[in-house]
Amino acid sequence: MDRSVSRLRDRARQLRHNQTEAEQRLWTRLRARQLCGAKFRRQHPIGHFIADFCCVEYGLVVELDGGHHAQQVEGDQRRSAFLERSGYRVLRCWDNEVMEDIEAVLEQIAAVLSDPHPNPLTKVL
Repeated sequence: MDRSVSRLRDRARQLRHNQTEAEQRLWTRLRARQLCGAKFRRQHPIGHFIADFCCVEYGLVVELDGGHHAQQVEGDQRRSAFLERSGYRVLRCWDNEVMEDIEAVLEQIAAVLSDPHPNPLTKVL
């Protein structure tokens, strides 16, 4: 296995074990197909990035941004552009939105899930 892939998987595993409070709260509502029957993965590697939450079936990545993201706007834009080129739609939410009104965040995610992706990913058999 490529060493960088191994490191990325290890980092994703570490992030799953050290979730933020906002990530924990959202994960409890996304896991086990609770929202629109969609299967989400948390801390899912895509290319050289790790998506906070990813629904491969619907081609959706949900990124939770904390306060530190205000200082890394360019990096977040590059990350979103890469994910979009990889065939995903990217929905960015602030941690405080999850903490203050998780229902509104879930409604946003459900709205994206109910709108068919304009360029769905090809399923590999």
